[in-house]
Amino acid sequence: MYEESSLNPGNSGFNLSINPLLHELPSYQTVVRRSHSVSASTRRRSTLGSYFSTSLKRRESLGDAVEQADRPLRDFPISIQEKKKIRQDDQIYSSSNQNIIFKNMKWRRLSQGIKEHMSSLYLWRKDIHDIEGKFGTGIQSYFSFLRFLVLLNFVIFLLMFSFIILPMIISVQEVLNITRTQVSSSGRVEECTKYEGSNPGLILFYSHMIDLLSGAGFLEKTYLFYGFYETDELHSNYFHYNVPLAYLLTTFAYILLSLFWIVKRAVEGFKQSFIRSEDRFQSFCNKIFAGWDFCITDEHAAAMKHSSLQYELKTDLDEERIKQKIAERTQKEKFQIYLRRAFLNLLVLLILAACFYCIYRTTIYSQQFHYTQTNDGSFTFDLIVQYLPSIVITAANFITPLLFEYLITFEDYSPAFEIKFMLLRSVFVRLANIIVLLLSLWSQITTCDGGECKPCGYNHKSYPCWETRIGQEMYKLMIFDLIIISAVTLFVEFPRKLLVTFCSFPPFTWWGQQQFSVPQNVLEIVYGQTICWIGTFYSPLLPGIATIKYFAIFYIKKVSLMANCQPSTRPFRASSSNFFFLAVLLIGLPLACVPILFSIAVISSSKSCGPFIKFNTTWEIIPTTINSFPVGLQKLLYGLGSEIFAVPFFIIVCLILFYLVALSAAHKRVVVQLRDQLAMQGRDKQYLIRKLMRESVIAKKRLAMANAEKQ
Repeated sequence: MYEESSLNPGNSGFNLSINPLLHELPSYQTVVRRSHSVSASTRRRSTLGSYFSTSLKRRESLGDAVEQADRPLRDFPISIQEKKKIRQDDQIYSSSNQNIIFKNMKWRRLSQGIKEHMSSLYLWRKDIHDIEGKFGTGIQSYFSFLRFLVLLNFVIFLLMFSFIILPMIISVQEVLNITRTQVSSSGRVEECTKYEGSNPGLILFYSHMIDLLSGAGFLEKTYLFYGFYETDELHSNYFHYNVPLAYLLTTFAYILLSLFWIVKRAVEGFKQSFIRSEDRFQSFCNKIFAGWDFCITDEHAAAMKHSSLQYELKTDLDEERIKQKIAERTQKEKFQIYLRRAFLNLLVLLILAACFYCIYRTTIYSQQFHYTQTNDGSFTFDLIVQYLPSIVITAANFITPLLFEYLITFEDYSPAFEIKFMLLRSVFVRLANIIVLLLSLWSQITTCDGGECKPCGYNHKSYPCWETRIGQEMYKLMIFDLIIISAVTLFVEFPRKLLVTFCSFPPFTWWGQQQFSVPQNVLEIVYGQTICWIGTFYSPLLPGIATIKYFAIFYIKKVSLMANCQPSTRPFRASSSNFFFLAVLLIGLPLACVPILFSIAVISSSKSCGPFIKFNTTWEIIPTTINSFPVGLQKLLYGLGSEIFAVPFFIIVCLILFYLVALSAAHKRVVVQLRDQLAMQGRDKQYLIRKLMRESVIAKKRLAMANAEKQ
């Protein structure tokens, strides 16, 4: 056994550059424990050393005593007073260290308590924990994503309320001085300034219900829509607030906030997804030995998880089989498959074209009916016509994925690529339908017969406040989306659950229980969030409505999941799900920015409503504001927006991106090398185990032979 003096970490002869493998040895762990137990003697040594270096330097005979400070204090040849002083210094040092340690522990416990208390205040913390326990982390990630959208929309609503709605409330109350700028009317331009809102004529009993669902009537000139915000400036002796500039900058602010928040959350999921996507050689081992979700406590959910793992293994085997089949294809077979895929993709394009044409025609019909209605129709007919584009878009969102799911079975893709391609088509359909609706509206807004659009730059007769009209369409899409989700839960999923549970007839047993498909549910809420992003510019209160909508959807989906649904046989892992959700959301955000930027920079702003009455386009507020700055600041800002600055900035950004791509490639090569090393170490271990087993067998044989010879 080693000597204590030779292994003591405080000893000057102790070698700290030990092989890291020795750190795991029991002898080293024992030394570490002993080093903690002799901390008091270590402090005494330091106290003695400082004391001897000051007051006992002149005593050369005590030099050896300092080196042997591990001995008890009574063995040192010093006076009683000196020993008492050393003990007092040691006690003071120990008590001060104890106080510091006690304070650190107190603050650590306090911070942990605050963190636990704050975590208990998270929205739906218990509900999401219950869902995770019964259905696993895949479905739990959907509800966490829904909570993220609630928080995002609530923050956007706070932005819009603080910088746009609140100044308008102040202007209505006339707390500050108000400036309302009107367009200088000359000739036919005076027609552009007329805006009386919708004229309902004789108000019927159901008119308020239609107005509430369509955003027209009494809701048209409220805080809900763009046309209400006609204040140009709020000012007092020491305060000036430019409402048009605040409106535009707040629009850019909520878009950038959404972008940064989504990217921040997506980075973590991307890291995990990137690592998992490269983990090819041990995918089967991961699914067999590490694929179980230990958060599941429900027996039915556990059975579903078993079947899902079997499905994943079957899918991996099918992929390997398809890869082998692809490698063995002849040129004739490849030509036939490519020809079939081309025909099916052409059929998909025809289906999309039919959907887009239906949306275009119904939008035009609904818009014409809106300005020619005579209030002599029925409540049902008027409401259907008002919601006709929303009905067609919802029907297209429901029917086209079913058709795509049927057609993709003939395209002979791998199972994993089939799911991704199917989801990509579904995302494209949902988002493209919104773009087609906006294009249909803009075709009506920007075109008119006989050059009547020249005085105002848009169709001022049919659309005196065209921004409000677009806001009403986005409002109707959001309300109708909530109605459809609620109706499907109440009138489809609940009856299906009852029929499957209590009816044993073959059609119902074949139908089976409703499955909670995470990707399809995510596409629903991403579609709604894209509508919210587009409509917020035209309806500043829309984020608040979206917050209430997603709040209601959470409980609707939770009740439906607990009572009606079972997990899908094609579940998503939580790590890949989070990145997939945010990636789809990032696709919707740029598509939402395109119509907003088009409205800001291209189409003439309304001359009869809104904060940009005196500007030809919304963007003109930016150069107008810059021209009011000092000359030096103007030159700086115009320089930042010129090509002289843009070209070097673009080159620098390209160089940074090139560096990051090269760094990523280098890291990828390192990861590949480390994986090869892990594989090699695994082979080395297998070799050593086989060799050890062989040596043990030889040793047993030798021992048996030796025993036989002795006998």
